[in-house]
Amino acid sequence: MEFWLGAAFVETGEFLGLARAADRLGYDTVAISDHIFYTDYDASYPYSDTGAPPYKPDTHWPDVWVTIGAMAAVTERVRFATNVYIPPARDLFTVAKAVSTAAALSGDRAIFGVGVGWCKDEFLQTGQDFHTRGKRLDEMIPALRTLWQGGMVEHHGTFYDFGPLSIAPVPSKPVPVYIGGDSDAALRRAARVGDGWIGNRIYSEDQLEDLLDRLSGFLADHGRTLDDLDVIAPIGAMPSADLYKKWADRGVNGTMAAPWWLASGDDKAKHGEGLELKVATMERFADEVIAKM
Repeated sequence: MEFWLGAAFVETGEFLGLARAADRLGYDTVAISDHIFYTDYDASYPYSDTGAPPYKPDTHWPDVWVTIGAMAAVTERVRFATNVYIPPARDLFTVAKAVSTAAALSGDRAIFGVGVGWCKDEFLQTGQDFHTRGKRLDEMIPALRTLWQGGMVEHHGTFYDFGPLSIAPVPSKPVPVYIGGDSDAALRRAARVGDGWIGNRIYSEDQLEDLLDRLSGFLADHGRTLDDLDVIAPIGAMPSADLYKKWADRGVNGTMAAPWWLASGDDKAKHGEGLELKVATMERFADEVIAKM
């Protein structure tokens, strides 16, 4: 079982300290979330009863690939993932160059966690078509994989047409592509083209059981099984080695946690609210859970 650190809603100045701690404590991956800006959204946030997103105008959303490059520079082992990045809200070559550079600088420690996005406002401001975002992502993934091979390459499709051309630097190994989201469309995309599936919210055990059944069905349509896909699922239950061993046996390869979400009043009184608290709770989680796995 892999342990991913969920680093959403973290202030920008804390990322390097969290990355160093994750590297030291045995976490496998630091996952960072993506938004371009905050506004009075016309779009409705899909995971909220009210349609309002769970963050504020001053919530930090640093550029994910710049941040991954910085974290990679102060670590040696831990990997970095986006949960999730929205490629179709950008042009193809901006995405290709940013990911390729981060992967090269990190020594192939970058994971490309992607989704189609919900925020139409961001697509409007970047000049990308919101309504074709799923079809464009389906074409972007193989086009990006082609670009990341290096050398003179070309692609001729419905939305993207280029080459022969090359970009550099390119990673020395393929960048893993993890598909985020739990709609049928997202699960089908993961089953069809994904190296992994990554959950972008917390799932109860019943929800996770249902999700794995659905995902297994879509994988079977492509001659694949859960053994062919890395499944990273945040689990909405009290963390324990027994819990994670149970779900590892069911086919879950990794989970995601932000241990400071479980901080007690005593923890906050002792460590405050910032980086010190986060690292202290990470240390406790590593001792009480990761070490027992």
